[in-house]
Amino acid sequence: MKGVILAGGLGTRLRPLTKITNKHLLPVYDRPMIYYPIETLKNAGIEDVLIVTGGNSAGDFLRLLENGDEVGVNLDYVYQRGEGGIADALGLAQRFAGNDDICVMLGDNIIEKNIREPVQKYIQSGSDGGCIFLKEVHDPQRFGVAVLEGDSVKTIIEKPKDPPSNLAVIGVYIYDNQVFDFIGGLEPSDRGELEITDVNNRYIDAGKMAYGILDGWWTDAGTFDSLLRASQLVAEGGANRMD
Repeated sequence: MKGVILAGGLGTRLRPLTKITNKHLLPVYDRPMIYYPIETLKNAGIEDVLIVTGGNSAGDFLRLLENGDEVGVNLDYVYQRGEGGIADALGLAQRFAGNDDICVMLGDNIIEKNIREPVQKYIQSGSDGGCIFLKEVHDPQRFGVAVLEGDSVKTIIEKPKDPPSNLAVIGVYIYDNQVFDFIGGLEPSDRGELEITDVNNRYIDAGKMAYGILDGWWTDAGTFDSLLRASQLVAEGGANRMD
C-alpha cells in the first residue's frame, strides 16, 4: 500500500495566515502541519508517500521535507493546477499508485492515535473496495456525513444543512485501484469541483465500502478555531500515538 497526502488548495478560510504560504505548512504546536499526516501513514506501515500540492508555495514542501529521509518515508510530489477539488487532486496520484492500493489523507487532518490495525488488516486480507473512517462530531454540517444501515454505509451526504447523523467522514480513506476509474467518471459538482463524497458513494453503490470508527480524538485544522484546537490537543497529549 502507498500513501497519498492531499495538501493543495488556497486555504482561504485561514487568511491572512495563508496569504503567503500553504495552509499545510502552518505550525500545529511545535511542527508544521504536514508532518502529522506523514507520521500517520508511517505509523501505519506505509513507506512510499506522495504529496499532492499546488499554488505558489509548492516548492516550500520540497525545501522543508526534501526526499523524506528526516521524516522516515520516501516522498514524491505532484502539482495540482487550480482548485479542482479533492477527487481531482487524488486523480493526479494514479501514476504514483500504479497497481497498488492507497491510503489517502487530507493534509490538515490530525489524529490522537493511529490507523495501523485497519490498514494492515486491509492489506493482509487482500480486500478490494474502499474504507472510510468515521468520527462523532458536534458540527456535522461542516463535513460529509455517513448514514449507516446495519453494518454497512447506506450513503454519504456532503455538508447537509439538516444532518441525518453526527458521524462525520474524516479525511482518511483506503481505496483499491478502482478509485481512479470512479474519478474518471465524475462530473463537477455545483461548486465546480470533483467531490470525494461522490467517489465514496460510487463504492457504496457497488457494495464495496467498509467503515471504521476512529479511536481517540480527531480534528482538521482548516479554520482558525480548529487550528487552535489542534495545537492545544497536540500540546496536551501529543498526536499519532502508538499505544
